[in-house]
Amino acid sequence: MAKAPPTGSSHASDPDWVSAQNGYGPVEKDRSSGNEQHGDGRTLTIGGVTYAKGLGVHAASAVTYYAGGRCSEFTAQVGLDDETGQAGSVAFEIRADGRKVASTGTVPATDPARTLSAAIDGAHRGRLVVTDAGDGIRSDHADWGNPTFHC
Repeated sequence: MAKAPPTGSSHASDPDWVSAQNGYGPVEKDRSSGNEQHGDGRTLTIGGVTYAKGLGVHAASAVTYYAGGRCSEFTAQVGLDDETGQAGSVAFEIRADGRKVASTGTVPATDPARTLSAAIDGAHRGRLVVTDAGDGIRSDHADWGNPTFHC
């Protein structure tokens, strides 16, 4: 049975996802990537800016949502969580029905949050991907701040 698609403007941390893989520990809702237990992350913080809503992941990660063909856009503020200090680098991607529709390229830990948005018109599945940017996963605590489906 498929999950219900988001409606209106919905934060990605509100609906249940279809599947989630994370490089270390669980994907965290509204918290940074912690260790091995759910809820052990901290406040999502990118470049000194905090986010009450979002996803905390550790590269390599992929979180898939059922969009049901009803959403037009996905937006988020993305970057490495401040808890990594000066270490780590990742790349963020948005995929719609398996097709890459947006990506950041390499994001180092020293960068402020970047806006990432993509048209996902008619897509049945939206997938949020974070890779290690080709340099290994050390300190790759990545945040999706205010990730929002616009449906």
